[in-house]
Parts: sequence; structure tokens; C-alpha cells
Amino acid sequence: MSSDNIGGGPKAATGGGNAADPKIFSAVITPHRSLGPTGFLVFMLCIGGLSFVSGIAFVVMGAWPIFGFFGLDVLLVYLAFRANYRSARAYEEVTVTATELTVRQVSHRGRVREWTLNPLWVRLDRIVHEEFGIERLFLVSHGRRLPIAAFLGPAEKASFAHALTEALTEARRGPTRTVFE
Repeated sequence: MSSDNIGGGPKAATGGGNAADPKIFSAVITPHRSLGPTGFLVFMLCIGGLSFVSGIAFVVMGAWPIFGFFGLDVLLVYLAFRANYRSARAYEEVTVTATELTVRQVSHRGRVREWTLNPLWVRLDRIVHEEFGIERLFLVSHGRRLPIAAFLGPAEKASFAHALTEALTEARRGPTRTVFE
């Protein structure tokens, strides 16, 4: 069984499933966000404080309408971060068993799209840039390409591709495994 921590959070998981068809590989891929809730609060307090002090300086100089524009800047930065955090709700689940590969993509609005593929007929295709590494990953089956792992950076895509390739290889070997207890 394979384990890989992929994306913005510790949501990757392996194993489990029922005894008839155990999971070979399972990962939840989330967008990376470098600024957590506490960092966002500190950042907004700094921006707000800086804007307030600057605005007061302009009020003292007699240019009182400028004070409102400083408040507008803080509001726009806040709204931009809210939109960014809202888009971070999207995620992608990839699960491989001996009989199927399932890709489930959930948008930030909750829209779910799911594909179930036969791991015997799936190939992992990569678009690689010489300088930057893997740019895009696709699952190819019956001439159709399904883009996956778009949230990940090049190094994370390489790690994910390696783990998924190993899982597909294990799935192609078949469901027979010896378990020693």
C-alpha cells in the first residue's frame, strides 16, 4: 500500500476499504495556501493599522478625503483574500483499487465530477518542462485525457506521479496478495 502527503493539507490517506476490494492508493489533493487564519488576521491588522495611521496623517494635513481611500484599500485586500480562501475549498480525490481507479473532483462551490476507470487500461501521461519539471498530469484511457493534480507544484506532481504509477502497477498485478498476520 502507498502513502503520500500531497497538497495543502495532511489529508492523504491509504489503506482501508472493504476486504473484497482494498484500496491500494488513496489521496486527497488540496490547493496550497501559505497563509493560515492566524497569519491572515495578523496581516489584516497590520494593513489596517498602517492604513489608519497613514489616513490620520492625511487628515491632519487637511486632505481628509484620502482617509476613505485608505479604508477602501483595506476592504479590497480583505475581499481578495476571502475569494482566495473560498477557492481553496476545492479538492480532488484519487483512489486506486485492484479493479478501479476513481477520480473525484470537487469545485470550491461544491460541484462534484467523478470518473471511474479501469486501472488495466489507464496510462499516466506527463507534460514535462526541461527547466521546471512536470507541468501537467493526465490519466489517459481509450484515447481520452483527464487532467489531474492541477493544484500541485512540479515537485509534488513528480512525487504524486511516482506513487500513482506504483499503485497502477500493483493494480495491474491483480487482486491476489498474501497477508501475513
